[in-house]
Amino acid sequence: MKEYSLKQIRNIGIMAHIDAGKTTTTERILFYTGKVHRVGEVDEGSATMDWMDQERERGITITSAATTCIWKETQINIIDTPGHVDFTIEVERSLMVLDGAIVVFSAVEGVEPQSETVWRQADKYTIPRISFINKMDRTGADFYRTTEMIKERLSGVPVLIQIPFGKEETFEGIIDLIRMKVVKWEKEQWGLNCYEEEIPEDLREMADHYRDIMIEKLTDFDEIITKKFIEETEITTDEILRALRAGTLQNSIQPVLCGSALKNKGIQKIMDAVIDFLPSPLDIPPIKGMNPETEKQEKRFADKEGPFSAIVFKIATDVHVGKLAFVRAYSGTIKTGKAVYNSNLKKHERINRILLMHANKRTQIDQLTCGNIAAFVGLKEARTGHTLSTKEHPIIFQSPTFPKPVISVAIEPTSQKDSLKLDTTLQALHDEDPTFEVKFDEETGQRIISGMGELHLEILLTRMIREFGVKAHVGNPQVAYKETIREMKVIEEKFVRQTGGKGLYAHVKLQIEPLRREGGVIFEDKSKYGVIPKEFISAIQKGIIEAMENGVLAGFPVIDIKATLLDGSFHSVDSSDIAFMRASSIAFYKATENASPVLLEPIMKLEIVSPEAYTGEIMKDIQGRRARVLGMDHREGCRIIDVLVPLAEMFGYATTLRSLSQGRATSSMEFSNYNFVPDTLQEVILRKIRGY
Repeated sequence: MKEYSLKQIRNIGIMAHIDAGKTTTTERILFYTGKVHRVGEVDEGSATMDWMDQERERGITITSAATTCIWKETQINIIDTPGHVDFTIEVERSLMVLDGAIVVFSAVEGVEPQSETVWRQADKYTIPRISFINKMDRTGADFYRTTEMIKERLSGVPVLIQIPFGKEETFEGIIDLIRMKVVKWEKEQWGLNCYEEEIPEDLREMADHYRDIMIEKLTDFDEIITKKFIEETEITTDEILRALRAGTLQNSIQPVLCGSALKNKGIQKIMDAVIDFLPSPLDIPPIKGMNPETEKQEKRFADKEGPFSAIVFKIATDVHVGKLAFVRAYSGTIKTGKAVYNSNLKKHERINRILLMHANKRTQIDQLTCGNIAAFVGLKEARTGHTLSTKEHPIIFQSPTFPKPVISVAIEPTSQKDSLKLDTTLQALHDEDPTFEVKFDEETGQRIISGMGELHLEILLTRMIREFGVKAHVGNPQVAYKETIREMKVIEEKFVRQTGGKGLYAHVKLQIEPLRREGGVIFEDKSKYGVIPKEFISAIQKGIIEAMENGVLAGFPVIDIKATLLDGSFHSVDSSDIAFMRASSIAFYKATENASPVLLEPIMKLEIVSPEAYTGEIMKDIQGRRARVLGMDHREGCRIIDVLVPLAEMFGYATTLRSLSQGRATSSMEFSNYNFVPDTLQEVILRKIRGY
């Protein structure tokens, strides 16, 4: 494969709400760049990037897939990400290593809940992006309403560089506001060829109006444009492109394009925009990390001759080659057969093969240079978020934070001989997906698996059977409750054990108090200097954190609490880390029992889109689920209902909604926050959990 300069590389992600046309857009990009010779279709189950059996069966993207294509002498590394909220971690860890993004919106539905989620994730990593408003040929498509929603719901700064030529069934192409031409695509040969026409007189005034708005926004990024705009002199295409690129790279604006991926209109212009506006590895700031030996911050620049550094952003299991570690290289070059240094584990591992990925297909390459994405074979201990470097120049980049699971089920092997195979499989799935957690319940002897939603667990369990050949008994889904307290309490605890030799002694006085929701866990030492030696303070904190893993009500994790060490004492001989850990754990447990402990339940943000005829029955049903209605909007004969609802009330809701609406209503749900379980329900839930 030809090696491209850093200036000729783009690392981009394609993101959207489920069913906005993201994978269809990706398939057209692959076709027009010559990566594939036949267009894959999601509805037919033939999409290249949706390669998993379950993706093709369900018509949704489950796992992020990587590929590389070439457009106008530029290498574009693409990661196609899922649109379903249960797989939001795939978007998160992809954005961690990407330089730019295409956000796809449906012109019919506009900005949807998962659109907001991926936009916020892109904001978190300050990812420059362009917006593509898709499905312009569909009934109810509204380009201008969608751009307003980007402003209002996402706080974006959309800059229209195109407007649609035609609408719904009359949609023919786009009006290019940069070059002031109508662009249409030939229907033959899947829209491979496009041609330009002059803007009709009846649309000229509207095109001039939107071009003026575009130019006015660009005056913030280019002095020449500002001067020419004031003087009302002609502004060239190159000047506009330069200003658009500057504004996009600053993350101050988002160029907006439109089209119909399914009807093969507008895709080539997206590729042009990727090259024109999104950053190369040279355009992004050098990545920062910490040197684990000096504990000082260092930078890595995009330089092929510099010390090698890369981050592992995904682990996958391939039936043919085994474990794959997907990496993004930020500096230097690494060759096949060389060893890399895992800075997190302080271990060397050898790279057996370097693979360039195209969904589930692989091409072996000899080396990986900075600015590129590939998969390493041979890294047995690497995990998502680990940094790879050299022993001489170690560095650790910031790891992603993963959302906590909200739903759990018990799982048991069908036979004793399957027990080890089940544990190995569950560990492999956890390595691939850090939002999938596995715990062993000592009381019941069961394995408890947890995930982001019913669909998430269902797909993982199906993979376990199909890919790994493991069968198991699975229990009913359970809500992942948490615990907290409502009152402040102070408690004193002495832990003393004497066994004839050296004993155990620790004395602590703790204060615990509730924090606001999502306040996390705070530990503070307010004891007088010398009362407890400094080396035991971390043991006290560790004892509290361990105690928080199992609350007093039903053994759920305790959250949103501040623990303060007020006083204590020690013994010069008998005091130890273990003694102070035990003392602080017991003290925390006793204090929590007396501080009005309470259950917290996950609250979900639910959006329902329904034809008006079914709204009454749907509202009646949802209000019976302890839901709080946030608002109701009207859109093209449909009602959009936004509610907050406890997850405990939502098992099997998709089936109920289909029944209430004759299959015509849809819903999407994502985690919002944890909140108190009503007092009237808490005892009922606890009795059920405890089994009486």
